[in-house]
Amino acid sequence: MASAQQLIGLVKSHAEGDSGRFYDLAMQLSAAEEQKGHTRLAEQLRQWANAGQAPSALATPTAIAAPRGDLAQFLLASYPSERLSSVILPTHIGDELAHIVVETRMREKLEEKGLKPRRRILLSGPPGTGKTLSAHSLAGELQFPLFSVMLHGLITKFMGETAQKLKLVFDAIKSTRGVYLFDEIDALAAARGDGNDVGEARRVLNSFLQFLDEDTGPSIVIATTNLAEILDRAVLRRFDLVLSYELPDAASIREALERRLIGFSISRLSWEKVIDCALGLSTADVVAAAEDAARRAVLGDRISITTLDLVSSLERRRSLQGLGRGGDAKESTSFCAKKSRSATPVPVQRRGRRKATE
Repeated sequence: MASAQQLIGLVKSHAEGDSGRFYDLAMQLSAAEEQKGHTRLAEQLRQWANAGQAPSALATPTAIAAPRGDLAQFLLASYPSERLSSVILPTHIGDELAHIVVETRMREKLEEKGLKPRRRILLSGPPGTGKTLSAHSLAGELQFPLFSVMLHGLITKFMGETAQKLKLVFDAIKSTRGVYLFDEIDALAAARGDGNDVGEARRVLNSFLQFLDEDTGPSIVIATTNLAEILDRAVLRRFDLVLSYELPDAASIREALERRLIGFSISRLSWEKVIDCALGLSTADVVAAAEDAARRAVLGDRISITTLDLVSSLERRRSLQGLGRGGDAKESTSFCAKKSRSATPVPVQRRGRRKATE
């Protein structure tokens, strides 16, 4: 008969709504029973497992109820369609996130040896480097709902109220499986004892740390920050995995542009000039500049993207972000042109990477 761990796995996967895992376990039980000569039981197990895998049930994840009551003020539920393969990420970050997926899907195997999947993840780095999109992609890969915690609705000026709302969120984390995203966690987890610290802020942080210490159940908690240096060190220790995101290098910039401009002719681009102009921008800014150049080409009845198209779009993006030298809009507009005339060409090493923007 089935082992205790297999039975526990079946019940857990059913309770968590994980139809894929339930099917895998049921088929494993069927194969085991068939090897023991229990052919009728094996056939019944296969029939019931296949019955639960109707195409209509597999086409989309099971719908979730929107958060109600107080939770509706600070939890936003969605089902992301992104996948890790669609995100531009350094190989080592993509590999870590892919392993989180494997650990989550094979948690019973880990639990048999007294281990647990990593479920608390901190993503740090500049804006636009792929942190938020990584959280969406992880939820999409696992077919988990994504619950975005809206900190503006969570944090209040009334003593004790923020901690009470945090408890509601972490109660949901334990009871409703999903990926829970605390975007820009700095507001909750800034270092204790800084110049602007007040007693209520310390109490909120202490509550957050206490909740992070507790079991998250079947859920994954992801926090992002643009300012890792201001986070309390006690917060960093609570996470199972900390990943540092950086601005894209030359290879990542080229990959982002090539993927976004599929369908357009870019064979005559001067990649050295384009990449030199894009260095220092985030992946999100690079993609936005590519879309701007593409829009102008389409409205001009062209399918080719020129070097001037991209450089001009990158200059406009840099100007919008105030990233020109001196911070002056006029200076920033000519920044790319100056660099293109004076800078040494940037060598581009093509290497395997994953895809992404924030």
